[in-house]
Amino acid sequence: MIYEIRVYEAAEGRADAMRRRFREHAVARFFPAHGIELVGVFTAPVEDGRLTYMTRFADEDSRKKAWAGFGADADWLAVKAASETQGPLIKNQTVSVLSPAMAGLPVG
Repeated sequence: MIYEIRVYEAAEGRADAMRRRFREHAVARFFPAHGIELVGVFTAPVEDGRLTYMTRFADEDSRKKAWAGFGADADWLAVKAASETQGPLIKNQTVSVLSPAMAGLPVG
């Protein structure tokens, strides 16, 4: 099992729109269709324009395949384009891929 943590930093004034697109489209429709298992979604206690989330995959090949399919999905690309008519929602994205360091310890 491998995990991935993604941190999205919203473009100025676009945090609500970014989170809405994530919740209403990516999570609700596209993640399940592409085998992206959402483990958790987080924001800071004080609004900072970021959205952090963790996903889980069986292995690296599954992770690559899932994101490639998501990124090439014509319906997702249409949703993304429609949500960005006034400019991009995300200013910066950070991706960290992790594997368990100690087998047998509880993960959550």
